[in-house]
Amino acid sequence: MSSSSNLPTAEGLGSVSGAPNLPTGFTDTFTSRYVDTGELRQHAVIGGDGPPLLLIHGWPQTWYAWRMVMPGLARDFEVIAVDQRGIGLSDKPRAGYDTGTLTNDLVALMDALGHQRFAVYGTDTGMPTAYALAADHPNRLERLVLSEAPLVGIDPSPPMLGLPEPLNERFWHLAFNQLREVNEQLVSGRENIFFRAKFDAAAGKNKLPDDLVSYYVEMVASDPDALRGSFEWYRALNTTIAQNKQRKNRRLTLPVLAMGGEESFGEAIGERVKGVADNVQTVVLRGAGHWVAEQAPEAMLDALTAFLAPYRDAPPPASPDGRS
Repeated sequence: MSSSSNLPTAEGLGSVSGAPNLPTGFTDTFTSRYVDTGELRQHAVIGGDGPPLLLIHGWPQTWYAWRMVMPGLARDFEVIAVDQRGIGLSDKPRAGYDTGTLTNDLVALMDALGHQRFAVYGTDTGMPTAYALAADHPNRLERLVLSEAPLVGIDPSPPMLGLPEPLNERFWHLAFNQLREVNEQLVSGRENIFFRAKFDAAAGKNKLPDDLVSYYVEMVASDPDALRGSFEWYRALNTTIAQNKQRKNRRLTLPVLAMGGEESFGEAIGERVKGVADNVQTVVLRGAGHWVAEQAPEAMLDALTAFLAPYRDAPPPASPDGRS
């Protein structure tokens, strides 16, 4: 168990206290904390008992994407749902959005919480970050869960032209988000149009509720730095691609669970992950599009509980003095 109770509490929009429609009892278990690692002040929502489990959200979401599975996970794990650099209540510097730097952020976060080894789940943009964490810091991870993203620099890039209309609507932002200024200028004041279109295009038949999308839009529209920060991961893609070309030569040997939404990546996510890892299980979340934690939370919780059971049931690691 970490010493997170000694850390400063975050309040207001983007924190647990300012989040709408949380599951019953959520605030009895989870608290928003600021963790200052020297290089970066990170926001994480922390609660539960057991070995540590780090959750890394995707774009354009925050820790809040995990809220429906966090209470169930907290019965067996200390859950740490972080806002990535540039997102939510975490700091938003001008640089440092390649996955190599982002993984160092997360290692520093877990060091500050007192966790030498842990399990990780990353989805969407959190998936390449979680993959990089496993590849760059293999001695830190026990188990890895990945969902709903390509591994840039390893998987083939989608073509710029000739995509079917549904895929074009889904993926056109990949180039747009990398622009240096004009994307912010075009989206500022029109966040609801842009982000709502992206949520809908990736959802499949089961669209996210309007009030949920409005909450995510409010988070991004609340501060110009939040809008800028939402694009920075994409602006660093060329650096991440170069890093991944090196990472793919270091195959992952730890157990990996690859999950895809039935109306999104589906079974293909497992095939992608098998290109870089030796011990891969695949689960397709029925009835889900891209937003898997919010569209299929019960199925996701079942899959995570089964996959993480050996990690949950393992004896605690020995302390430096040799005692368990």
